[in-house]
Amino acid sequence: MKHIFTIVILFLGLTAGLTCEEGMFPLSEIHKLDLNARGIEVAAPELYNPSGVSLVDGIINLGGCTASFVSADGLILTNYHCAFGAVQSLTSTENDYLRDGFTAAAPGAELPARRYSAWLIESYRDVSREVLAVVLPGMGHAARSKAIEEKIKKMEVDVEKARPGRRAEVAEMFRGKTYVLFVYTNIKDVRLVYAPPRAIGEFGGETDNWAWPRHTGDFALMRAYVAPDGSPADYSPGNVPFRPRRHFQLSSAGVREGDRVFALGYPGSTHRHKSSHYLAYEEEVALPYQIELGRWIIELKERLSLEGRDTAIKLSASLQGLWNNVKRSEGQLKGLRDLKLAARRRGQEQELQKFIQADPLRRRKYGELFARLDAAYAEARCRARRDQALASLVSGRVSTLLGNAFRVCEASYERPKPDTQREEAYMDRNFERSERQMTMALRDYSEPAERAVIREMLRRAASLPAGESIAAVRALAGGDDPGQALDGFLDKALAATRMKDPAVVSAWLKTPQAELRSRGYADDPFLRLAFALYPDYREMKEAEKRQKGVLDPLLAQLVDVKKEFLGTDFIPDANGTLRLTYGRVRGYSPADAVEMTPFTTLKGIVEKGAANPGNEDFAVPRRLAELAAAGELGAYAHPALNDVPVAMLYDMDTTGGNSGSPVFNARGELVGLNFDRVYEATINDFAWDESYSRSIGVDARFILWSLDKFSNAKRLLAEMGIR
Repeated sequence: MKHIFTIVILFLGLTAGLTCEEGMFPLSEIHKLDLNARGIEVAAPELYNPSGVSLVDGIINLGGCTASFVSADGLILTNYHCAFGAVQSLTSTENDYLRDGFTAAAPGAELPARRYSAWLIESYRDVSREVLAVVLPGMGHAARSKAIEEKIKKMEVDVEKARPGRRAEVAEMFRGKTYVLFVYTNIKDVRLVYAPPRAIGEFGGETDNWAWPRHTGDFALMRAYVAPDGSPADYSPGNVPFRPRRHFQLSSAGVREGDRVFALGYPGSTHRHKSSHYLAYEEEVALPYQIELGRWIIELKERLSLEGRDTAIKLSASLQGLWNNVKRSEGQLKGLRDLKLAARRRGQEQELQKFIQADPLRRRKYGELFARLDAAYAEARCRARRDQALASLVSGRVSTLLGNAFRVCEASYERPKPDTQREEAYMDRNFERSERQMTMALRDYSEPAERAVIREMLRRAASLPAGESIAAVRALAGGDDPGQALDGFLDKALAATRMKDPAVVSAWLKTPQAELRSRGYADDPFLRLAFALYPDYREMKEAEKRQKGVLDPLLAQLVDVKKEFLGTDFIPDANGTLRLTYGRVRGYSPADAVEMTPFTTLKGIVEKGAANPGNEDFAVPRRLAELAAAGELGAYAHPALNDVPVAMLYDMDTTGGNSGSPVFNARGELVGLNFDRVYEATINDFAWDESYSRSIGVDARFILWSLDKFSNAKRLLAEMGIR
């Protein structure tokens, strides 16, 4: 009995939502929580009220980050790193907004952030029965995946046709088990209003990323615009500021250690309900590959960035994303290994198997569960090296030219299909956005970086063992000297390709395949290579759909049997949908005799700069140093610290996508802006623990101090109701 109790406790420790602070609660679960018992003075209907106005009405999904309204005229507060794409795309050597920051002197001076849109949630409903109704007895695994996928797409398209200006998304809550349809208002005109200099917005750079203590002013301001009649519209000078149903005012009173806090946001993905097989695959296959490749590309692009400011500006956005992903992946890999999570979960599954075997009904229902999971992941491991090489080769995030060429090729196969049978990127609802992403990526094109990256991806693919080789690459790198063959191909391809021209990319993306082949396919080397790679890519995608068709019902069974074993319900893993999380302002101890207190200060910025002379990560803006030396704290000092707090720690359960989430105190006042986790908490995606899971936010007092004292942005402060 004691042994079973121990296993139950282990399960509870690795399952979201079962302790006081752990959990990313969906909207459907908020009304079930006793918030008052958790120290939150805001009632559930004040958080989310489908029949009235609530805090949720001020929360935004901003292109994969979270944001919130902070004025009645659509002013948006989010992280600097979330707005970085806008700042970088608007930066030039003449107007260096990365170096100098940006403050719109008047509403007419706000700059369009063309890669951004703001989604505001309107409604949600469970559609599990409708989605799963398309699964028929005897249906093959790939056919199952395709049927569910097509049903979801049809539901989304139907909503958007009936409600112009809305965005519909069906989210899989529990894999293969539950599905929820979310409807959003889609605001497509978003503009940059304020960004601090990068030396504030990214103070500490990659040295401090995923670390504590942190002194980063990771915040920026944008604004949502709509047509004069209030409807969502593309950018136009005649558009007007959006009037949100709810906005928040930043609190200059802030919080102290031990205070209760909560956040609303759009966490990306966690994997706490997946099996030991998934954890082992991440530890042994996926994460090592991501880290090694990411490190190689970072080293290349950092070296090229030293050649001139123009190149550095072009490569800055991709480097920011690469560094963030690599350091997170390194932290996750370390956590998986140090905590032996795969082995621990395997032990839990062995106890589950005993529980299954103890009952004839359970044995009939779940008896083959873990054996089938073993088989599915064994197949994935067999394909891993080839799939990784092929996916990287055609990815637009790795190579701009070859990535765009492949999207053109794929579009020529996908666009003739019925809309709901196409891949997501080529559906009518997404096609314009896909085109915009492809053409805008060319703004940051750097030929030395492009050449080196494509050559390395081709070299890696060419070095695959004979049984795993990719035919098109093998032919390209054939002969006695594969390196020389690849260099020869790239010399000709980079000189001849038309994929550097945004107008050509846009036109070819919409060109029927027969015409494309006759006009451009034979002449453009990258497009020719894309068509040659396509059959192998389609085989890989079919295998992925097949595996999803296998895994989804198995993971649904895993959740069901865990519920039976533990006698409790779970909340689903994070999946990019709106969630509530709560906790306390709280430090932690990452190692013996090391205590991390929960606030950093303005003084600490200056001290770090002095301790790291010549290190650009810690270059302190002169004006900030002068204000700190003069004791210009304004009304923003923490009473116990006698200084302006810069960043703070709390034990809320967050992950990627929570960047930009407003942090509220117990009374629902905005006291901070979430932007990161500590290094030890990168493992949060797989397991949460109150001893080390800490998230990091910018203190509202530093945001206000920066706008007031550093930037003298009185117009914005007045709009935000700050006197």
